[in-house]
Amino acid sequence: MVDKSEKFSWLVRVGYFSRAILYFVLGLVALTSAGKIAEGTNGIFRAINDFPGGNLILWIMVIGLFAYALFRFCSPLFDIENQGSDSKGWAKRIGHAGSGIAHLALAYSAFQFAGRDTGEAASGSGGSGGGGAQEAASGVLSMEFGGALLGILGVAFFIAAIFQVKKGITGEFMNRISGQAPSATRWLGGAGYVARGVVYTVIGWSLFKAGFMSSGASQVKTLGDAVASLAGEGFIFTLTAIGLMLFGLFSLVLARYRIIPDLDEQAGVPQFRA
Repeated sequence: MVDKSEKFSWLVRVGYFSRAILYFVLGLVALTSAGKIAEGTNGIFRAINDFPGGNLILWIMVIGLFAYALFRFCSPLFDIENQGSDSKGWAKRIGHAGSGIAHLALAYSAFQFAGRDTGEAASGSGGSGGGGAQEAASGVLSMEFGGALLGILGVAFFIAAIFQVKKGITGEFMNRISGQAPSATRWLGGAGYVARGVVYTVIGWSLFKAGFMSSGASQVKTLGDAVASLAGEGFIFTLTAIGLMLFGLFSLVLARYRIIPDLDEQAGVPQFRA
């Protein structure tokens, strides 16, 4: 019988596999297809849908991205990676929460796209890639203190961006990876995390402006929209796109070699193996 801990581990690994596909295709589309990257997140999912068995891949990504988002939400709730409860620990845990929200939104976008029939997906009907996120942001803004909530979420993405870049530079992420991982893992992750930090900064700024500067929900950017917004930035755009492809390869390594927390059978709380 497969216990809870093993099920949890497999779900998280599917999440890393889904993240690998997402980021590699995102970087590839950014470098090779200006038309599709201009469509934002939908351009990414449309490219995946064009692969052989693409719709099945999308459904796997729905499950995987949702599982990865839940994994990240376990950090602020249960401190599964032992970050601690001091200011630095909480900053990292809040950053993980921001990552969880971002991947939950991506899972929902993948779900919407995977659920379309073939003709609709091919024609591109059903709205822009960022439509779902912008509708959600509009709903938040309509609530009391909704602007503050979006602005705080933007700050969470800024925090996440800082820690992404710090991870890339210091290589601290290697502490969570098995020693059997390929030797290239360190530089793949280093380049990937820095590129991801750039994208998180763009997303955070869009949320901050929508929440605190009244720029409107239409300005809120998803992952694909954030990359598309860099298209006019020359070498910054190119390096970010390459970095995202490398982050996809790095995520594929993590799907196999990431050290996954165990689920405590009694408490139901994820904890790292000794």
